[in-house]
Amino acid sequence: MIDLRSDTVTRPSAGMLAAMTSAPVGDDVYGEDPTVTQLEETVAGLLGHEAGLFTVSGSLANILGVRALAAPGTEVLCEASAHVARAELGAHAAISGITTRTWSAPGGQIDLDQIRALIAPDLGPYFVPTAAVSVENTHNFGGGTIQTSYDALADELDSLGLPLHLDGARLWNASVASGVPMVAYGSRAAAVSVCLSKGLGAPIGSVLVGSTELIKEARVWRKRLGAGWRQAGVLAAAGLYAIRHNVDRLAEDHAHARQIAEILADAAPGSVKPDQVDTNIVIADLAATGKTVAEVVAKAKAEGVLIGGVGVTQLRLVTHLDASATDCRVAAEVVAGLLH
Repeated sequence: MIDLRSDTVTRPSAGMLAAMTSAPVGDDVYGEDPTVTQLEETVAGLLGHEAGLFTVSGSLANILGVRALAAPGTEVLCEASAHVARAELGAHAAISGITTRTWSAPGGQIDLDQIRALIAPDLGPYFVPTAAVSVENTHNFGGGTIQTSYDALADELDSLGLPLHLDGARLWNASVASGVPMVAYGSRAAAVSVCLSKGLGAPIGSVLVGSTELIKEARVWRKRLGAGWRQAGVLAAAGLYAIRHNVDRLAEDHAHARQIAEILADAAPGSVKPDQVDTNIVIADLAATGKTVAEVVAKAKAEGVLIGGVGVTQLRLVTHLDASATDCRVAAEVVAGLLH
């Protein structure tokens, strides 16, 4: 099977497995795992922050990061299809008592005018005050798009004294595609999460970075939520290997995604715009094809291609290091044949 459902389906390479089995380890709850510490310090440095915290998932890193910036009973602003609002099962409300209000923009982009209109100052016991703004870069459900007004938003929030939360699950992709260094993105936000198990191919884990005090609080909440772990260095070693070996090659995934988009656009004009495929995610809209997502997904599977749906009429194909250029071309041709 050619699996393009997500870039989370990759398996550790031989080199990554060797790094994992040879990693020095200790008890991370006691702060004694040297490989975890190395990973946290490495990622914090890459993003321009003082400290980091290794977590089991990007969702947990976001929960901890948002919780550190927003108290219960306050709100966080985000785009309507952002991961923190759509794909974390209401955790910020259910666990942290934080509500969200949203703006909506094509590709999940930052819309400064809408954000300005949403920001609510503390007006006493009448309105929920805005505590932070969260931005996803790249934007998953927007089609792997890179945020184009990121610095402008950061400047505006700085002037208002509001912190920025950056969901950078695929920030590595944004950096490689745009040429903007990771530190230029990371240093503008008070809390940043980055994923190791998506484009970079590690089997598990994300890292939250921020100030020493923010990470100290997040570490307490990680344990409080039952997510402390012991000899986690075997997993941290995979993350370190991924950072050292799998970042620059993300450009290959981006090229493969553009190839897929071009094949689908030829088969079903208007379903996808190849020039809007920034990174490794292709979202094709079936509205004009007369096909349903369930139908295309099932028929593609029968022909050896795994893809997913992310909306009533939207298919998603995600390229990654386990899918070669040939795999991606074959998959695209299969899907294209189903769209006629």
